[in-house]
Parts: sequence; structure tokens; C-alpha cells
Amino acid sequence: MISLLNFLEIDGNGIAIEINLIVIPKSQYKNTIIKNNDKIEIVQFIGGG
Repeated sequence: MISLLNFLEIDGNGIAIEINLIVIPKSQYKNTIIKNNDKIEIVQFIGGG
């Protein structure tokens, strides 16, 4: 997971990541391995008012 974030130039703050409809805790990003055909969604939180 960390390699993907680095490749996409995403620092990991203010985001949520879901793999195959399962939200991955930030504490598990380092240990999470992406496999072929995994469906990944990365959502970035943006403040507004």
C-alpha cells in the first residue's frame, strides 16, 4: 500500500483507503499488500464551509 501511495504522490494524511469494500486502518497501510484484481478506492478529505 505504501508503494502505491508513494507512486501516486499521496502523503497518507487526510485520506481513507478501501480495498475490496473493506476500509484499511492507517496503522495497516505498511502491512497491506495489493493483489491483482483488487479494487482500491482512495478518498481524500477536504475541508469546506
